[in-house]
Amino acid sequence: MSAPSPAAPLLRVRGLRKSYGDRVVLHDIDLDVAAGDVICLIGSSGSGKSTLLRCLNLLEEIDDGLVELGGVDISDPRTDRRAVRSQMGMVFQAYNLFPHLSVLDNITLAPRKVHGMRRAEAEARGRDLLKRFGLADKADAHPDRLSGGQQQRVALVRALAPRPSLLLLDEITAALDPELVGDVLGAVRSLAEEGTTLVLATHEMSFAREVATRVCFLDDGRILEQGAPAEIFSSPREARTRQFLDRVLSERG
Repeated sequence: MSAPSPAAPLLRVRGLRKSYGDRVVLHDIDLDVAAGDVICLIGSSGSGKSTLLRCLNLLEEIDDGLVELGGVDISDPRTDRRAVRSQMGMVFQAYNLFPHLSVLDNITLAPRKVHGMRRAEAEARGRDLLKRFGLADKADAHPDRLSGGQQQRVALVRALAPRPSLLLLDEITAALDPELVGDVLGAVRSLAEEGTTLVLATHEMSFAREVATRVCFLDDGRILEQGAPAEIFSSPREARTRQFLDRVLSERG
């Protein structure tokens, strides 16, 4: 996959539409993501955030529109999806770790089997990443011996192991107990500070305000408004954005 020109976005989406039967769930989505961007998708449950991420990663077929990664049209039906996913990491609400494999084997499976990395190299990278996220002593443990926060950090490490150019995160703190959320958000914050390109759906408004380079508010399958965090959270243009933020921020005290 060729590298984009310096002026081109890493990810470019134009007119993306997705339906389930007669129900349109994404309407003409336009989105540019530059290298190093942290794009936070906010909005009510059912607004289309998770579906958008799944479409970007080609886990869902799109009905119309264009998705380019590194200047290459990955929405073309002839696209090698495995090659695309080697450029994108994705982490879900559910950890999706293989319970019969150790933490280290979970992390090294894709680099070895998909990317052809030698075991020694894959394991060295896996151990380095585990150390970075405070999990160095968990390499030989099985997932059921870890807390939810630890499992989600392992899922992050697994997504990072193949060195993706883009990381997609789908509400990765939603299934965690409140006291574990901070550990996972801290890991994501460190990735953002290091320049990792991130697109994440989140209900954590304070995190989005502090870390995002751009916030996109989705409503009924549309990006109704997008802009810098200070703009979206302090002076949103759309009444629906204000209504959503007033409700969510009041609920969170």
